[in-house]
Amino acid sequence: MSTLQVELVAADRKVWEGEADMVVARTVDGELGILPGHTPLLGVLVEGEVRIKSGAGSQNATVDGGFLSVDRDKVIIVAEAVDASSLSA
Repeated sequence: MSTLQVELVAADRKVWEGEADMVVARTVDGELGILPGHTPLLGVLVEGEVRIKSGAGSQNATVDGGFLSVDRDKVIIVAEAVDASSLSA
């Protein structure tokens, strides 16, 4: 089974990078779940949690809004501020 390559990027630096089976984020259009094979997408995020799920369980980061890009099983989340202190490498 393929996985997603995930990057969390704040305005000034890359905060976290890793693999996931699923990413869940809240956009202006509602909650969005991204699985491997998802069609390309650019979404506008609202303030809240981003959940990153993998075989090791679920981890959360908090963003203050921003953008989410999905293309070829790569998910990039860009926000002004990202709190990823609870994410393990």
